[in-house]
Amino acid sequence: MKKVLIGAGLAIGGAVLAKRYARSRGGFDFEKMIERMPEDAPPKWMFRNISAIRESTDRILALLEREGAANTAEPTHTAA
Repeated sequence: MKKVLIGAGLAIGGAVLAKRYARSRGGFDFEKMIERMPEDAPPKWMFRNISAIRESTDRILALLEREGAANTAEPTHTAA
């Protein structure tokens, strides 16, 4: 139990120090970090193509909704 408490305290202390360090350096700039990545890095591709990903997701959701509506609209046969 002591080890867990010590670990949690160290993690919280590290987070506080990291936050203070980021503030003193002008904050954490996610966009600059992405720009420093290689061109073929997946996070960079995702950051640049988020609108294409969103459009693709919307198309997939629309197809699934139409498929679900078609399945519920079909009559069910019951054995008499």
